[in-house]
Amino acid sequence: MLSLRVLHPEEWLCDGVAYPKLPWLGRELLPKLARWATETHSSEFKSTLSLISVEKYSLCYQQLKDKYKDMVKVWPEVTDPEKFVYEDVAIATYLLVMWEEERAEKGLTAKQSFVDLGCGNGLLVHILINEGHPGKGIDVRKRKIWDMYGPDTHLEEAAISPGEGCLFPHADWLIGNHSDELTPWIPLIAARSSFSCRYFVLPCCFFDFFGKYQRRQCKKSQYREYIEFIAEVSAQCGYNTDEDCLRIPSTKRVCLVGKSRSYVASEESLAEERRRNLLRLRQCPPPGPPGEHHHHGDVGGQEEGGCHDAWGSGVFQPRERIEAVRNCGGLPREFVDGVVLHVANTLLGQTEEREEEKDKEEEEEKEEEKSDRDTWKTGGSLSIGEVAELLEASTLLRLKKECGGLQTLLKNNHQVFRVMGGRVHIRDWRASVLSGGVAGRGKAKRKPPTPEGAVKTRPCWFHAHHPGGCPLPTQQCPFAHGHADLRPSTRPIKKPRH
Repeated sequence: MLSLRVLHPEEWLCDGVAYPKLPWLGRELLPKLARWATETHSSEFKSTLSLISVEKYSLCYQQLKDKYKDMVKVWPEVTDPEKFVYEDVAIATYLLVMWEEERAEKGLTAKQSFVDLGCGNGLLVHILINEGHPGKGIDVRKRKIWDMYGPDTHLEEAAISPGEGCLFPHADWLIGNHSDELTPWIPLIAARSSFSCRYFVLPCCFFDFFGKYQRRQCKKSQYREYIEFIAEVSAQCGYNTDEDCLRIPSTKRVCLVGKSRSYVASEESLAEERRRNLLRLRQCPPPGPPGEHHHHGDVGGQEEGGCHDAWGSGVFQPRERIEAVRNCGGLPREFVDGVVLHVANTLLGQTEEREEEKDKEEEEEKEEEKSDRDTWKTGGSLSIGEVAELLEASTLLRLKKECGGLQTLLKNNHQVFRVMGGRVHIRDWRASVLSGGVAGRGKAKRKPPTPEGAVKTRPCWFHAHHPGGCPLPTQQCPFAHGHADLRPSTRPIKKPRH
């Protein structure tokens, strides 16, 4: 039996961040503890924290969590602060405990130095430096949060291209935390930096040396196969490779650690030849159109006409400094408007069969409210696949290049559409007004702009295109009814992005 008993609830101090609230303990934690205690399942990965002391990790994690919890409140990035802050705190904890045990094992007093390749938001670098480890982070693109860390946190904005200029002979450790296309290169860079250089990688996206990783074994999960590929690369680079599973809020939480070499220093020339062969076997792509990559396989005559450079010079493609916008936000306005109008007219042309498909929120509303709303035509609903069948092949091909494709475009136009459960509906703004906001998936309802005194910077689609006009009067609609109702935006103009 698991139960939660609090003798004096009024004395329970919590901030909902480091110290949980009582309702969360009862509704979320207890059921999970009960499930974890009774379920049995086999895993293709090791248990968590198998390489370090769990007791030391738990104590250190709580200390760091208390120390850096305020980062959640001031996080300036668009990413989820709780996920990224606590994930980096957990990774930092793992490294700090592992490095402490390494110093004790080797009789060292000086704290290990490090370089984080592809450091992203830089929080991991910031924590490790704050805890006394000299080091720096390098990323192709500066983040807004970098300016918040202060001058003691060393972060560099630079592209990382494997080569002789990308060695770190003075670093004890190289770190790859979700380093994407750099992941397979990190064991190689570490091995060539110095005989004493070690590495830690947490693989996420599946990259080979010269492009996307291609699967070879269908009997294993893609993630398991990729972990084994990076472990194979590590072994070819001359490392005794350890695998562990971190305690982080992510599905990609298996790390690989290279703490020691499988050969002695006098055999360095033989080890280097194995590294050269590794790159040859990963097959340098032959000349062809940009972006056309051949990732691996039997190289045959590759040695004569292929990649002689041990680093694959001119083949590795570092990430662009300016992140491409691929959320349909960069598509031409007339293209988006055409798709929206075509899909909306199709939905409005359907019969009132949608009555059988109303969501739970509409079913719970009063009958008189429902009958009032039904006087305004909302048409039927279509699945995402059915919507795709309405569009031309060239339109779908253009949307396929965007993240999320057609579904992202429809969700971006939430003024017109409501996408729930894989089906597309015409949005009824009267229902949003009655329920107090626009519901987001798994999130609190997003309140529409207050009509009274609101600056209406966008025209109302329904006022212009719906056969019955807008279902809301001008005073209640958050969008402009006609040109006279439209006002210029007061938001600062953002710098254009590719």
